[in-house]
Amino acid sequence: MLFSEQGFDSNRNGLTAHYTAMAQHYTSTLDYLYEQLPMYHRVGRAAYKTGLENAYRLDAYFHQPHRKYPTIHVAGTNGKGSVCHMLAAVLQQAGYRVGLHTSPHLLDFRERIKVNGKPCSQKYIVDFVRKHRAIIESIHPSFFEVSVFMAFEYFARKAVDVAIIEVGLGGRLDTTNIITPVLSVITSIGKDHTDFLGDTLEKIAAEKAGIIKPGIPVVIGETHRETAPVFDRTAREKDAAIFYADRHYQIDYSLFSTDGFQVFNVIRENKMFMPNLKNELLGTYQRKNTITVLEAVDQLRKVGFSIADIDLYKGLKKVTEMTGFRGRWQIMGFHPRVVIDSAHNADGMREVVKQLRETAYENLHLVISFVSDKDVRAILCQMPEDARYYFTRSSVPRSMDEGDLKQLADSFGLKGESYASVEGAMQAARAAAGDHDLILICGSMFLLADFLALQKK
Repeated sequence: MLFSEQGFDSNRNGLTAHYTAMAQHYTSTLDYLYEQLPMYHRVGRAAYKTGLENAYRLDAYFHQPHRKYPTIHVAGTNGKGSVCHMLAAVLQQAGYRVGLHTSPHLLDFRERIKVNGKPCSQKYIVDFVRKHRAIIESIHPSFFEVSVFMAFEYFARKAVDVAIIEVGLGGRLDTTNIITPVLSVITSIGKDHTDFLGDTLEKIAAEKAGIIKPGIPVVIGETHRETAPVFDRTAREKDAAIFYADRHYQIDYSLFSTDGFQVFNVIRENKMFMPNLKNELLGTYQRKNTITVLEAVDQLRKVGFSIADIDLYKGLKKVTEMTGFRGRWQIMGFHPRVVIDSAHNADGMREVVKQLRETAYENLHLVISFVSDKDVRAILCQMPEDARYYFTRSSVPRSMDEGDLKQLADSFGLKGESYASVEGAMQAARAAAGDHDLILICGSMFLLADFLALQKK
């Protein structure tokens, strides 16, 4: 024997104590960040910092780590998370070591910082904050600003081949906009965060167009008469080549295969290009995100990335497996079917309602919650009246009071009861739903996070 049973037990107990201590340090570190730094996704406007002064100060302090690897910058109102994760899966499949920074997280802060789908370690977060606490307390950055530089530094340490960086909010003044990527991508544009970005699609597009850099190609996911002129003008001013995905690619139909995938026939320049392309992400709205990824891959090939068509087929088939992506029309259970979706604005909910029309069920149960600073009326007015609603609130301070939500929803003909917790709402929905019913949980990323935390228990 290489070691005695007693020695093995001692070693195992030592490892357990080590990991327990690290978990405690990690929790304490996050508590420190939450207490010291304003976090937009928890408190809203109070956490939003205008301008890039802090970003440039942090960039100088860390010696521009993002310049040590190529980056892909992704902005947009809806779809940017899906596009980021699909691109990551395809690039990983092609053999690249891929950094991925997204926000917000659902259950664990480390979801924001991944390399080849694996979150950074708890130790990295603890050590980063301990080492750089002085600069954090000196300039008082936002929570997001710190998380961005954690990611930049981590990707440099891990010597990634490429990093995909998702914009947090807007584009022009977003912390991530200090990078010079090899490709910029802008997904669909809708009215969200209007108090920061403007109250028209043109104004919002102008903020998103702020990520377009001189001489750097940009992919636009969707042609829209109100936003296309903004993107075209900015691209001309920056001498940046611009490519609209929906002008080159179309998906003529999609269906759901018996093995649990969404299947596309992709048309390019009016000819069949990729028949039977399987995507692990099931929302029908992924059609537009998929063609955005295809156009982005075309442009990445032009700047030297080696990505074969088979990498597209295999990568899109394994997005969740390769990146850990969650929360987009994700099936969580059967009998009744339970689905979660992160739709949290009017355009996102419009796509979810379209999905519902294409989904078979006997009765629909909707567990919903919103943050109070959203345009909740614009969301509620398009939600189905033939559903039973369970109005609740998530565990973040920004969450709308469930009673106020019920009262507002009632004015749109949406009937149901209010529940003080997500757990209570889910218990009621499960008790009322039959085996062939559908329970949909949507309206807020924080609602999904609370639901997933319950599932984890």
